[in-house]
Amino acid sequence: MRDPVFYDQLKRALVIMKKNLRVYYKRGPVVIFGLLMPFFLFLAYFIGRNMPVEQLFTGLLAMTIFFSSMSIGPAIVPFEARSRTLERLMATPISVWTMLLGDVAASFIYGLLISFVPLAIGLILSINITNGLVLVLGMVLAAFCFSSFSVLLSAYPPTDVPSTVMMISNLVKFPLVFISGVFIPIWDLQDWGRIIASFSPLTYFTDLVNYATQGISYYSVLVDFVALVGFAVLFLVLAIKIHQKSLPKRLA
Repeated sequence: MRDPVFYDQLKRALVIMKKNLRVYYKRGPVVIFGLLMPFFLFLAYFIGRNMPVEQLFTGLLAMTIFFSSMSIGPAIVPFEARSRTLERLMATPISVWTMLLGDVAASFIYGLLISFVPLAIGLILSINITNGLVLVLGMVLAAFCFSSFSVLLSAYPPTDVPSTVMMISNLVKFPLVFISGVFIPIWDLQDWGRIIASFSPLTYFTDLVNYATQGISYYSVLVDFVALVGFAVLFLVLAIKIHQKSLPKRLA
């Protein structure tokens, strides 16, 4: 039997999602870290390197969906705390998980849409996509996983200064990129590097892209999918728990 309260909260999460997309997708941090950063990282990765175009495509797609999906989430709560709209939002009959789900949904939509740009580039360059279903499902799961991670990164510290949250977010994001098989394939890493890489959700999406375009992967497709789902649930649950404790401090 359908729970009317639950579905009412979902409708309100969709309203929050639409508001976030309308308000935040043109913000400076979103443009810089969602679009420009992966582009310039890719140029640094591409120039002067002789490698298969499929590997270049993997790096571009992985960095784009990772940075774009995580560009809105960390900035939303600090921006709203500074503009005092967070107080008004929390005064409405919504729960914390409703607000965060709306934030995640906005980041998910933004990241997924932007990720179709490198996908289109790959198709123009005649990238050999051997398993399109795996690639598309991987993009959807990765966008949701990274969006959940971005909301978690906005939970602490409970500040209304967006630059502080973005700085901490970048301290987490950049190491993950370098250990996740984007620049160095995971099978070329030493044993200790593979162990570290297994703790990054980006590793499993990169592995899925390698499988979908080159037919090779370090893990199995099932492991990659399960890992992305597991990370997404973990990030979202932790985000809700931590935000429930930190939001009163932001409103103080």
